[in-house]
Amino acid sequence: MIKRFLVLALSVAMSVSMVTGCANNSDKTDKKDKKNNDTTTVAEDITDSADSKDLDEDKSSLEDGVYEAEFKTDSSMFHVNETKNGKGTLTVKDGKMTIHITLVSQKIVNLFVGMADDAKKDGAAVLEPTTDKVKYDDGTEEEVFGFDVPVEALDTEFDLAILGSSGRWFDHKVSVSNPVPVESDNADVSVSEGKSVSELKLNDGTYLVDVALEGGSGRASVTSPCEIKIENGEATATIEWSSSKYDYMMVGEDKYLPVNEEGNSTFVIPFDVFDAPVEVSADTTAMSKPYLIDYTLQFDSASIAAK
Repeated sequence: MIKRFLVLALSVAMSVSMVTGCANNSDKTDKKDKKNNDTTTVAEDITDSADSKDLDEDKSSLEDGVYEAEFKTDSSMFHVNETKNGKGTLTVKDGKMTIHITLVSQKIVNLFVGMADDAKKDGAAVLEPTTDKVKYDDGTEEEVFGFDVPVEALDTEFDLAILGSSGRWFDHKVSVSNPVPVESDNADVSVSEGKSVSELKLNDGTYLVDVALEGGSGRASVTSPCEIKIENGEATATIEWSSSKYDYMMVGEDKYLPVNEEGNSTFVIPFDVFDAPVEVSADTTAMSKPYLIDYTLQFDSASIAAK
């Protein structure tokens, strides 16, 4: 009897030991598998994050230049003019993007990159309109408002509030996508070296001369003819812009401030050549933050007249 009891007790002990051992081994296996799964998940998260970052970088990596791009809105009441086929002119300069959009009328008087509530706050950087001329299929022409809108990223919706002529702000979502480079019509045209003041044999004095502006979105203009002065064989020009939002100009490394306090921004700048592009830059404050935009001025020597 005692012998049978000892054998039974020993069998029970061995069974408990085997169950415990299996449980421990199973627990270790589960922990190992969980650790491996966690490691795999972290690795996948890192890879996904890296891939996402690469896609974001690729999405916004446009070379400096001018593009035609689609401008989409969330409303049939707010869209680009029908003559533009749903597109605007996207300018990329030093990695910063700005799209010029031409609207259907002059009933939208301001834009704001952000929400309407923020646009109403004091000091909000609202976008001022330009006056764009459009020509419809039936031959009629109309002057409408356009805007230069900063763009942070392509294919990404952002908030753009509009102010109607009624004085009310409205929230909208917009996006910019599918940029296509704009080919220059003057790519094969040779550039003239121009004529200097001495070559034209201009005496010291004040003259009027026709001046042409190129660059930017193509919406800005300068007053022509402009006044030029010749003194000791050197020329300066009085440049009046079509906007009061330019706060300085650059000619080479030199900075020039406005010579007036009211009205359209006016500058007196030096130049050394007629009948050839003169490279300048002008800083505009019309957008949500200042932008320094490159332009060229060309003074027509055939139009020079004494003032």
